[in-house]
Amino acid sequence: MFLIVYRKQIIGWSIGFIALFSIAAAWTHLWWPPSASTSLPPDSEIVSMVDDLFRLRNHAILEAKPEILETLYDRSTRHGKWSFEHQYKKLRYLQNWTEKQGTRLTAIRSLVRIRRIDANDRRIRVTLLASTEYRYVYIDEPDKENLMRIGTYHSLDLVRCGEHWQISREWFTDPFADALSLNNPLVLEERKFILSQKPKDFSNLSSRRRNALNYADTYCGAAANDEQGFKYNSKYRNYNYSGGDCANFASQVLHEGGGGLRKTYAWNYGKGASKAWVNAHAFNRYMLQSGRGTRIAYGTYSQVLPYSYRLEPGDYIAYEKKGKVTHISVVTGADSKGYTLMNSHNADRYRVPWDLGYSDRGIRFWLVKVNYGD
Repeated sequence: MFLIVYRKQIIGWSIGFIALFSIAAAWTHLWWPPSASTSLPPDSEIVSMVDDLFRLRNHAILEAKPEILETLYDRSTRHGKWSFEHQYKKLRYLQNWTEKQGTRLTAIRSLVRIRRIDANDRRIRVTLLASTEYRYVYIDEPDKENLMRIGTYHSLDLVRCGEHWQISREWFTDPFADALSLNNPLVLEERKFILSQKPKDFSNLSSRRRNALNYADTYCGAAANDEQGFKYNSKYRNYNYSGGDCANFASQVLHEGGGGLRKTYAWNYGKGASKAWVNAHAFNRYMLQSGRGTRIAYGTYSQVLPYSYRLEPGDYIAYEKKGKVTHISVVTGADSKGYTLMNSHNADRYRVPWDLGYSDRGIRFWLVKVNYGD
């Protein structure tokens, strides 16, 4: 199912679409119509509910309308209130990030795959995968649209509230969890710097870096497109539910994609995986100590921002929190202003700006050049 939200300037059906959402209170009649029956809806109707849930949430974010979010949650319960508050913070964070970046969102499109539906008299629980595509432009280049995708895995509880259904609980690995407190006094200075940059040309990439890029795009999981099936490489174990899969993915990119960067005793995957293969902190330490990686810069966002433009596809970024590297992402390109993009697992990302979701003031960044022998 394709769920798509576009801004007002989209021609044709957009006028009707905007009118559809002009009154937030009317949302219930769009996707959870009143029913005198207390019986559970059929699965096909539940699928439609989830379709419209993502549609409405995307619209709320795109148009910065928290009043739409308010109608979607059962805020009388603790978990329902928490779920609403988290989505509201996400909306505000994306507003702040686009302001810092000098961009505006032009469209948000979610492709949802429902994996399981469990229902009883009290609630409906839905397990699903969502691949959400964001499109954005820089304010001084409105004709150059950029695309990124973020994949998430959800467990969603719906409860009947009167004649309608609302969200009473939602669990998912949020790619914005480390960024919801964005508070940066240098926003205007950074925006001016970002807007002054030019596109980058990667046409002369070495074959090793190009192979690394292709691998990272193919196996970025829920952030990939439907044609690739949202899958990881089945040759490797998925560590998302036992500490995280980001370093495992980065190791695969360097070994499988990057011209076959050979395994070593310390960095290895066989019957099991070595710590340096699957642990983000150990991975970064191994790469730097072994000479396979060279540090370009380390520090806060403001400190490393100018150096981030030196990164190429196949390099990586390590994200440090409270003195420990907790995430690794692989560089996969640059947008229309030359801003570095990356792919990763948990949460799954495809061509996402390198700081999006990691804007907390306590985070430090390692920018690392991988030595492929090119």
